[in-house]
Amino acid sequence: MTNTPLAEQLRPQSLSEYIGQEHLVGEGAILRRSIESGNIPSMILWGPPGVGKTTLAHIISQTLDREFYTLSAVSSGVKDVRNVIHNASMFGGSAILFIDEIHRFSKSQQDSLLGAVEKGTITLIGATTENPSFEVISPLLSRCQVYILKPLTVEHLNKLLVSGIELLEKTFDIQIKAKETEALFRISGGDARKLLNALELFVYQEKIHKKKIVIENESLLKTIQENIAIYDKKGEMHYDIISAFIKSLRGSDPNAAVYWLARMVESGEDPKFIARRMLILASEDIGNANPNALLLANTCFDAISKIGWPESRIILSQTAIYLANSPKSNSSYTAINDAQALVQKTGNLPVPLHLRNAPTKLMKDIGYGKEYKYAHQYENNFVDQEFLPDRIKGTTLYEPGENPREQETRKGLKQKWTNKYKY
Repeated sequence: MTNTPLAEQLRPQSLSEYIGQEHLVGEGAILRRSIESGNIPSMILWGPPGVGKTTLAHIISQTLDREFYTLSAVSSGVKDVRNVIHNASMFGGSAILFIDEIHRFSKSQQDSLLGAVEKGTITLIGATTENPSFEVISPLLSRCQVYILKPLTVEHLNKLLVSGIELLEKTFDIQIKAKETEALFRISGGDARKLLNALELFVYQEKIHKKKIVIENESLLKTIQENIAIYDKKGEMHYDIISAFIKSLRGSDPNAAVYWLARMVESGEDPKFIARRMLILASEDIGNANPNALLLANTCFDAISKIGWPESRIILSQTAIYLANSPKSNSSYTAINDAQALVQKTGNLPVPLHLRNAPTKLMKDIGYGKEYKYAHQYENNFVDQEFLPDRIKGTTLYEPGENPREQETRKGLKQKWTNKYKY
């Protein structure tokens, strides 16, 4: 028997054991070819938690038999980075430095990596759950290849479950039958570590009284709920809590929103992570029902970058309460979704001639820009003309939400376009 967590015991040691990310490390895939050639670039592994970022970094180092250093952005500083770079310089550019949660590194910490990455003193592998375009400084990002890792599928999770059950049966000399798996997979949210931790917790509880364990949805959920503090001992509810926070804002409940905000504040959550989620919500769930929401959310993000902790929590609280109390509309979100779906369906339709740019005489002669009506030359700066390709003219993509501001917008659109867009 071992105290090592099940997820750690089952951590793959080679690409042949690795589950998921076939688009990167499957036979003939781009990253696998780099690994097999022995010549990997510095890289950022971007993807949700529990999909194998850390594991992949370890497998790369073992496969290439390189010196491997690891730092956590949560607990490491510039001095730690410089020490690693100094030690790595003795290996002639073959050493790998893995930085977990690289999005938490400050600009100065990321700056300290630049020279070593550019000179090839180290090969950097950074792991992040956040969009590196926002969280990794441009000079460092330009020196790295970004690989996007995808959530694990049910097929992947099933393979992990089978492996986990087999190891637990052998370890405890018991029988385990997975009669129902929906709750287990739902709890995991595509996260391998959460799946195996939930399985391990359930089996630990059940084996006290039984030698034959049956996994069923109801009993599993009851066990997880009763032992939620144990289950989350490594902060695995990080994404569950931010989800509850966002849903409370969307649901216009400032009390719940501030509660979940406090939970994140008390757990030491990155303030930028919280502010970024509110910035997205301000556009996705409030939008033009209250355009000031986006302005305030953006100001919040800027302000917490200037104001230290713990005062930033007040700014986060003010913004959260404002967003929760704002009228809601997802009309901008659905409009761009519908527009993208239309583009994918109809392809690259030609731009109507009267809307085309005509910088040369030849273009003017063949009709580019001809019959275009300049709106400012007409009453109320509006004139009825066609702006969509012929094949999709009259298509309504923006539907104003059921809130006072957008109902005024609907009235104005109906007045301008009469029955064209069916407003």
